Amino acid sequence: MTEPIVDAAPAIDFDLKSLPKVSLHDHLDGGLRPATIIELAAAVGHTLPSTDPVALGEWFRESADSGSLVRYLETFDHTVAVMQTKEGLIRVAKEFVEDLADDGVVYGEVRWAPEQHLRNGLSLDEVVEAVQEGLEAGVDAVTESGREIQVGQLITAMRHADRGQEIAELAVRHRNKGAVGFDIAGAEDGFLPSRFKDAFTYLAQHNFPATVHAGEAAGLESIQSALVDGRALRLGHGVRIAEDIMVEFDDEDDDASDEDNIGLVTLGDLSSWIRDRGIALEICPSSNLQTGAIAGFGEGIESHPLDMLYQLGFNVTINTDNRLMSGVTLTDEFELLVETFDYDLDDLLELTLNAAEASFLPLEEKEALVEYINDAYDNLG
Repeated sequence: MTEPIVDAAPAIDFDLKSLPKVSLHDHLDGGLRPATIIELAAAVGHTLPSTDPVALGEWFRESADSGSLVRYLETFDHTVAVMQTKEGLIRVAKEFVEDLADDGVVYGEVRWAPEQHLRNGLSLDEVVEAVQEGLEAGVDAVTESGREIQVGQLITAMRHADRGQEIAELAVRHRNKGAVGFDIAGAEDGFLPSRFKDAFTYLAQHNFPATVHAGEAAGLESIQSALVDGRALRLGHGVRIAEDIMVEFDDEDDDASDEDNIGLVTLGDLSSWIRDRGIALEICPSSNLQTGAIAGFGEGIESHPLDMLYQLGFNVTINTDNRLMSGVTLTDEFELLVETFDYDLDDLLELTLNAAEASFLPLEEKEALVEYINDAYDNLG
């Protein structure tokens, strides 16, 4: 169990793991258990950097923190390699759900790219069906333990490949069999969502929702394309929308902090559009620091613009991105916000409700989720 937070806001005096959470941005191939990777790798003959679970977990975190893109991408070579069989996909998906539930997640959208799991001869439909079987097994296991969780698949196309239309059709084909939305992921810089314009049009014609990775490795042009070409209802990360916000400082008091010196905040046309229409930002604090997505704003987590975005009324949601690589849970990310920005229970509730309302659930189920979360917070006292 996580120890209670020390030196945090007075209202946070218990284990944050007990809070109901909503996870919108969490990659299946970035959330494996090290012990599972070792067992699956042995079964398929894949060589790993270590066969000790603790050491392997440390290798993933250190590699992701190394500052080397090549080494960071190598981490996914190992996880994807052990997710090429039906049995491997089922097991990874089942454990993924169990780990979410252990972290207090009551609704999660699991994103992954089926096209990366075809090396052993499985078809696109077969890999989606295998993951769905694993997700359902995970939900059953959680239910049997007396807890509740609901999950859905975000079917993802890789930006650097040319299978967007095929993957969009795959997602729509499975819309009533576990798929709740579409995404594009991978190398953002140089691969605008406009590459998949026809696929996004197809999704819109079939009334199927999309979230688009944008505003992480690339800036405002990528976000604009996600909205125009991708018809995005949410932005994966989206943190660099802060580049379209001008903050003027009052220099009269040189001894005051920057926070105290802030005079005028002006939103550009793009940031105004996103804020005023409540387009959700799927922000992943630790990952954003790790990948350099917030490098333009400062070096430490305290420089992350998520607090500014939140205070300005943007629809901020908090997520983990890749739990294995970043070595974090959603509870950890909440604790980070409490420690860094002095967030209290009201803030955590608002962020959680933002995620619930931005989910791709049907309206009735979304309303039930919001009610469940509100009731849980009301009962904390």
